Amino acid sequence: MSRIGIIGGSGLYKIDGIEVVKRAAVKTPFGRPSDKFTIGKLENKEVVFLPRHGVGHRISPSQINYRANIFAMKKLGVERIISVTACGSLKEEMKPLDFVVVDQFVDRTNSGRKMSFFDRGIVSHIVFSQPVCPQLSAGIYSAGKSLNLNMHQGGTYINMEGPQFSTLAESKLYRSWGMDVIGMTNLAEAKLCREAEICYSTVACITDYDCWHPEHESVTLEMVISNLQKNAENAKKIIHRVIKELAPERRCSCGQALKFAIVTDKKLIPAKTRKDLNIIIGKYVQ
Repeated sequence: MSRIGIIGGSGLYKIDGIEVVKRAAVKTPFGRPSDKFTIGKLENKEVVFLPRHGVGHRISPSQINYRANIFAMKKLGVERIISVTACGSLKEEMKPLDFVVVDQFVDRTNSGRKMSFFDRGIVSHIVFSQPVCPQLSAGIYSAGKSLNLNMHQGGTYINMEGPQFSTLAESKLYRSWGMDVIGMTNLAEAKLCREAEICYSTVACITDYDCWHPEHESVTLEMVISNLQKNAENAKKIIHRVIKELAPERRCSCGQALKFAIVTDKKLIPAKTRKDLNIIIGKYVQ
């Protein structure tokens, strides 16, 4: 059973056109996910949708249970995840209402977010130099271009802590580092997806110029939601087109990310950890 997962960000709490089969609450060894999962069909393919912040936007970026969200996706048979996220632009040419297919991340979080499944008597070191799936990312970019949308192929996403927006000094610092867009959520998802051997890619919807641009107002929540809603229909069109055109089988290496990454002696892995992580590590620790 191979499914395509969709994670919706700020303002995107459902995907029109999904032929809903059921809504499911999923238990995980890492606690409760953000909300129930919508399981159904879109473009004749099985999909699983989750609103990252919960329906009604109840969960702050720092408080999202990223491990539970991604583990539950794995448990539901998801092999590829398309993330839709609001972000600020740190580059003049990346304008509000444009889309960026992010290909790199820099971490500026500081709250101790849980970004690994491997912290209970088992150690794994995944390769993460290329943190998104090239196949899935190419499909997203191609879909957006075919819809005549303003797409940017590649860009570095700096993952700030939040929930506050940047200070002007921070925004200028990130620009001096060459960062492209700024957001609060996607790095943890990318890391956990790689550990779970799930393909991951981000459709970053630019809502603002953060606070650095002298000719634009500093970012506000009203601005973010307003611009995301304007682009919501286009984001949904991208998702429909990507899912319609995705090849049935994966041709990337994401599905073997753990093949040489687990360093703990199999005999020393605690029984509970082995059981809890079976859907992720089972094929490697028999």
